[in-house]
Amino acid sequence: MLVGDQKHQFTRADLLSLPQTHASLPIACVEGWSAGADWSGVRLLDLLAAVGEYPGGDVRFRSLERTGIYGSSVLPQRHAVDRSTLIALTLNGETLDLDHGYPCRLIAPNRPGVLQTKWLSEIEVLP
Repeated sequence: MLVGDQKHQFTRADLLSLPQTHASLPIACVEGWSAGADWSGVRLLDLLAAVGEYPGGDVRFRSLERTGIYGSSVLPQRHAVDRSTLIALTLNGETLDLDHGYPCRLIAPNRPGVLQTKWLSEIEVLP
């Protein structure tokens, strides 16, 4: 994770040791379906603060899936500061499985599922 000139690497165990937050947010697919879900994980704002002072701005998420349209997404600042935006570790009380983004994924309110980056490998606050 990169916040300004501060860089820190988190393992899944590190993320699990941080305060966990729950949020009920739907997954909305661009194909027209939506399903409600209960997520838990680390608030993005808390994770950013653990690395350095969040200066504001958009945040880029990169996936372990480097190619294709799901390789990265940019989260606008209005979502980055939303207290419901999580680096999710569980879905409906269960550890994320591979299809849902294990080891962790972005989940933010009011964003299509295609922009909720799975299999997170990097998070960077953009200048």
